[in-house]
This record gives sequence, structure tokens and C-alpha cells, in this order.
Amino acid sequence: MQTRGHRLIQKPRVTILLPTHNRADVLGYAIQSVLWQTEQDFELLIVGDGCTDNTRDVIGTFSDPRIRWFDLPKAPLSGYANRNIALRQARGHYVAYAQDDDILFPDHIERLIATIASTGVDWAYSRPLWVMPDGVLIPFSINLTHRDELDHFLSVENHIPSNCIMHTRSVLNRVGFWPENVPREADWRCWQRMILTGTTGAVGYCRLPTALHFRANWREGDTPLERRLREIVKSTWWPTILRYPPAAEPQQATIWRAVQAGGIQWVSALRAAADTVVDHIAWMAQRDLDPRIDAARAAQAKAEAATDMARAEIEVLRAAQAKAEAATEMARAEIEALRTSTSWRITAPLRSIARRLRR
Repeated sequence: MQTRGHRLIQKPRVTILLPTHNRADVLGYAIQSVLWQTEQDFELLIVGDGCTDNTRDVIGTFSDPRIRWFDLPKAPLSGYANRNIALRQARGHYVAYAQDDDILFPDHIERLIATIASTGVDWAYSRPLWVMPDGVLIPFSINLTHRDELDHFLSVENHIPSNCIMHTRSVLNRVGFWPENVPREADWRCWQRMILTGTTGAVGYCRLPTALHFRANWREGDTPLERRLREIVKSTWWPTILRYPPAAEPQQATIWRAVQAGGIQWVSALRAAADTVVDHIAWMAQRDLDPRIDAARAAQAKAEAATDMARAEIEVLRAAQAKAEAATEMARAEIEALRTSTSWRITAPLRSIARRLRR
């Protein structure tokens, strides 16, 4: 193992892990976005997983002593073992993650620290903001403070990239670091353990996007959720600031220039646009539900009307039954009166003779 950056600061507040494998074309943007954080008390551990391009040269253009470069041979599968080598040397109280093709906003670290501090949890995340291959930025609505969404995240799927995550250093020891024997999504497995083994099972949620996640260049096709969101993206109301058509350069270069030119004002405008999208999608979902709600209400009203009619018919039948019973009682009373009358006693012998003759 070769490392660079021997003039280390003492116990930084944050450790930022940045794993990389042959993305020298965009790695520089990721590193710059780490170095421009408003929270400057950090160490940056860049972990090379068998890099064979000019990754070393890109890192060499940065002279910041907070950078430590781990030039490691290729590890099995997706290289999670190499990440653990660096993580075991992490000295920060908090651990955050960068990716070699992603960009962090300037207040990314600051806001995630504030989220953990205000909630008292070990694990927190910010709203994911994905950059799709066609240059469209898509905010994801994932609120793990809701039990049903957390259950879905823990058992079904993960749409939160690692660059949105921050956790305490101590929780790594508790869960035994990243699993190294899985081909994909070791980060998700690690997050599951951190949340499930927590004292409260709670998570911290920063509702603002604090980073841009560019979909990996090795991925093919969209997930079902991405396909549904792409249909919405076709709408004319989709904010312009969330569209960056592909150009003859990496997407990261195009958006990095926009970030540099606009600064924090650009980030604020981007966040406002993301809020607009989330609110509008929620409104569309509510609107789509309205016809079904109206139909259900009409069916309920029809059923209630039929019930009222049936009740009225039952009341009519009950009234007729009561009238018939009253008539029957009256007839019985008349018969009893007749049987106890004097004429009934006088005519008794005649009725007896008539019965004998009928036989």
C-alpha cells in the first residue's frame, strides 16, 4: 500500500471516504467538491481499487495535506475490502462518503452533521438528487422517518446513493464494517445493519439535496421507479435548472461549471426547483386519485340510498304486519265474546245435533 499526505491533522471532525476505479476523467471534480466544503475539519481518504489509468496523476495535482491516497491492488468483487482497509484508519468522529463521479454541494458535510446532532442518531442522509445519462436531474422522495418507507428501504430496495450518507465512526465497529463477500450493494447491507442495530432504529433525514449523484456508467436500463419518473420529466413544467443536455464532454464538467459560476445561489435555486418537482408530483398523485375517490363516494351514496329504500320497505311491511296482527286479535276477541254470550249457550244443543247429522 502506498499513501500520500503524511502531514496529517490531529483527529479531524469528519472522515470522507472516496473509492475510485479508473475514473480519472471525472475524479478531479469529485475531489474539488470535497475540498470546497464549508466544514473544513476533515480528512479525505481516496481509495484506489486497482486503478490502471492516470488516477495517480489526477490526485497529484492536489497538494492538500488532508488527502490520503491508498493505491491498492484490485480487490475481489466490487473492491469493498479495499474500502474497509481505509475505513479502519478513519479518525473522524463522523464518516461521510464521496464517489469518484459525483459532486458534493459546499454545505453537504455541514448539513449532515447538523442532522445527526439534532436527532441524536448514528446514521443520516440527505434527499437524493440523481443525474441521469440524458442530463435530467431527478429528486427522489424517500422519507425514512416514515415507518412504511423505512421498512421498504430495509427489505426491498435502495435509491439512496452513498454520497448522501453520513454516520458516526463508532457505528462501524458495531456492525463490523462493510460486507466484503457481496458483488453489489454492500453499502446498502451496511446501512441496514447500522439502522437495525441502533438503540432506537431511528434515522436522520435532511430534506435538502446536498449532493449530485451521477448514475454509474456501467449501469444499463432504468429501474421501474426511474421509468415512472422519466414519464413525468417529459412534462413542460419540469424546471430548466434540472436539465443539462449531453455535450461533447463528461456531464460532470458541464454541471461543475454551472456550480462554479452560480455558487451558493445556484445551489439554492436547484433546491427550490427540486422542491417544486416533489410538490408537483405529490399534487399529480392526488389529482389522479380524485376520480377514484369520486367513484367510491358515488358508489357509497348509491348503496346508502338503496339501504334507506330497503329500510322504508321494511317499515311498510312491519306496519302491514302490525295491522294484520291487530285485525287477528280483534277477531279473536269477537270470537271469545261470542262464546261467552247467552245466545251461544242457548244454541249449544242445536250445534251438537247439527254435528251429529254431518257425520
